[in-house]
Formats: sequence, structure tokens, C-alpha cells
Amino acid sequence: MTAIESHNLTKYYDDLCAVDHLSLSVDNEIFALLGPNGSGKTTTVLMLTTLLRPTEGSATVCGYDCVTEGNNVRKKISYVPQDMAVDIKLTGRENVVFFAKLYGVSNPKEKADEALAIMDLADRADDLVKTYSGGMRRRLELAQALVHKPAVLFLDEPTLGLDVAARKKIWEHIQELRSLGMTVFVTTHYMDEADRYCDRVAIISQGIIRVIGEPKNLKAQLMKDVITAKISGEYFPFNLNGIRFLGRKEDEVSFTAENGREALPIIAEALTARGMKIHSLSLHEPTLDDVFLNVVGSSDEPRSFNDQQFRVMLRRRK
Repeated sequence: MTAIESHNLTKYYDDLCAVDHLSLSVDNEIFALLGPNGSGKTTTVLMLTTLLRPTEGSATVCGYDCVTEGNNVRKKISYVPQDMAVDIKLTGRENVVFFAKLYGVSNPKEKADEALAIMDLADRADDLVKTYSGGMRRRLELAQALVHKPAVLFLDEPTLGLDVAARKKIWEHIQELRSLGMTVFVTTHYMDEADRYCDRVAIISQGIIRVIGEPKNLKAQLMKDVITAKISGEYFPFNLNGIRFLGRKEDEVSFTAENGREALPIIAEALTARGMKIHSLSLHEPTLDDVFLNVVGSSDEPRSFNDQQFRVMLRRRK
């Protein structure tokens, strides 16, 4: 039985299509749904967790329909939202025991202590949560979510606002849950985390899944090198001599090429010829950030030049 299945899952808000015929299959893995703000990530999670009714299509979690069998779905899942959901006036143990009782868990104190131990919070279980750091509070939320041993865990921006050390700790715990057989469905804006820790990722834009696969395979679809230029001045995108425009992000434009070192002077000449000032040029191997930029980072359509057109452009500039 697949943990999560959706077929043509669609959600309209009046005339706005927030999620457009989304089909997914997720099972026994850490799966990340990536996308810009307003792309449909949260709407998708809310439908899969039975908190929002779809307009069209269907979804099942652990074999139960998210619309007609919502109670059964909720028994199998946990959902940790982006906003903190702990009571700072209670101790860590009291918070988790409260959730255990909500889920109808037998021996709630014993199960709470087990969940706190998994999250390395046993030694602080009797301390008030107001004394916890941000990372500890996030781990406490995970303990709350695990107290009834769910089959599927939904995490919305699990490391948002945490420092690097706390983020690493959270992901270590998430990976441990995955090794125990739990399916983890994550949304995040941290591309480096999705690249390092997730088995598969999907990038959603305007409610549509644009690409899906293992991070290494998605990066391999780009050419060997990525060149990023920080510029000022009017810009329009272009492809040239085996160099492909990736996208623009604020004052940076990126290209992909098979040989980045050869492409660097060509890109510099092309940008300068169009009247742009180059502040810096950098060269690196493709990252998931580059894949994301290629998919949703720019609405600009690149224009292609052949060698003759490029030489004419340079002469005009001179």
C-alpha cells in the first residue's frame, strides 16, 4: 500500500486555480515539495491532511480516501505546521502528554517519554518550554507529532528560522524517522537541505508540478557548469554558442554550459555588449538552487543568437 497517492488533485479558490491536476505517489521516503510563495505547496498539504476539500480529483493516505475517510487518514498521519504549536507555559512532557491524550494513546506518559527521548529532550522534559531554544521547541513539536507513531509525517518548513546547527539536528532526526520506515512529506525553501537530505523532490509552480525526481538526476539535466553574473543595467535573456540561460534573480543572471571556463569570457562580452555593467562572475557545478531557478526563477524568455549576430552586436557596441 502506497503511503500517499493523488490523482488529478485540484483546488480552486473562486476563479484562481491553486493546485492544478496534481498526481503524486510517495512511499517510504523523504519527499520534498518545493516552490515559490503562492505556488500551491500549502494547499496541497492541507488537502492531503484532510484540512481542505479538493475541488476535483482524489487523494489517499495509507489507502484511505482523504475526503470520505478523513478520520482514518488522521489516525495515520501527523502534521507539523510552519508556525510553532507548543504551549510555553507547560513543560515539555506536559505538551507531549496532552497530544498523546488527544490521540487516545494508551499510557500517555510512557509514550510521551519515548517520543521525548527520540528527540533528545529527555533531560529537559520537566523544564518549562519558555526556557527552550527555537531548535528545541521544533524538536518538541516533532515529539508531539510522533507520540502516536504515525505512518506518514507532514512537515511544513520544519527548519524555518533556525540556526545552522539546529537545522542540522532536525534533519538528523527526520532521517532517523525515515530509516524506521516512516514516510516524510516536507515543504521547504532551503534548497541545500532538500538536495542533501531528501530522496526525491518535486518543484511546483502555479499549481503544476514542473519537475520531479532525485536531486542528483534533476541537477544532471543541466549542463556541466553554471555561471552566475551580478549585473546592473537593462537586461534581456539570451542563449549563445552552447550557453543556455537559466534565469534571473534580482540583480543576478545565471547560465549553464558544458565548459564554464570557456563560457565565462563569452558571457562577459555578451553582457557588456548590451550595455550592462558586470560586478562579479562566478562558476560552480549545478545545485538544486539552479534547477529551481531554471524551472520557476524567471518568466523571461531567452533570445538566441548565432555567431554572426553576436559579432554584429559587438561591433555596434564598439
